Amino acid sequence: MSQYELIAFDMDGTLLNSRKEITPLTLAAIKKAAAAGKQIVLSTGRGRTELRAYLELMPEIRYLICTSGALVYDIRTGQTVYSQKLAPALVKRLLEISMEEKAMIHLLGAESIVQTDQLEHMERYGMGIYKTTFRRVAAAWDNLYGTYCAAPFALEKVNFYHADSESRERTKKRIQEAGLAVLMVNAERGSLEISAPGADKGAGLKKLCEYLGLPLEKTIAVGDAENDTSILKTAGLAVAMGNALPEIQALSEAVVADCDHDGCAEAIETYLLGGPKLYE
Repeated sequence: MSQYELIAFDMDGTLLNSRKEITPLTLAAIKKAAAAGKQIVLSTGRGRTELRAYLELMPEIRYLICTSGALVYDIRTGQTVYSQKLAPALVKRLLEISMEEKAMIHLLGAESIVQTDQLEHMERYGMGIYKTTFRRVAAAWDNLYGTYCAAPFALEKVNFYHADSESRERTKKRIQEAGLAVLMVNAERGSLEISAPGADKGAGLKKLCEYLGLPLEKTIAVGDAENDTSILKTAGLAVAMGNALPEIQALSEAVVADCDHDGCAEAIETYLLGGPKLYE
């Protein structure tokens, strides 16, 4: 039997396939693991509103490490286990910098907020595959900067979606030159995820394990991209997807099949439940 008691899955490129779906085999593996008393956790850059439809498919999941670790949340009780937010004055300055590159702005907190005209042209920012989801779950403001500044509030995370990686690098440089104390992580083609210092997936896993009284050595993390680095380094076992970036595979102790071939089901069966390998 496996020594591991908890597995934390990234969403995009990991638990979700290239069509942003969770396959039947993976859902069955999650159900099997939960029945065996294991904890299945989502570790994702997505906010709570972007997870609701998926959570309906996985009632076994209780805990979220979401918005890239800025929030650890108990779904069943509605309790915030841990949070680390960006202050309103800092958010305002970040928005001003992002507008120099005409980046698409995405605010994440209790709500998911975007600007109306940018929502309709997400393809420009390499985010077209997410348009249907955003239309369903995001609040669209006609003047995001003006509306936010009129009544600012702390946020878990801010995402800036750029037309290309060069544009993203210019935004990063401006933020660095402004001396703003934030954590910046690349994602997607030109996305820049911005969180408060120390708010990453690894920190979120530590806080959740403290809350549950569970040693980190008994946890598994599964991911594919740069924003999974901290949790892969923190967990007892790091598992990379077959489609993961080369550097993510290099730092992981195991590699499973890609997100289109049930790599997450393989991680559950092989490492969380300690069964025979599904793929040779």
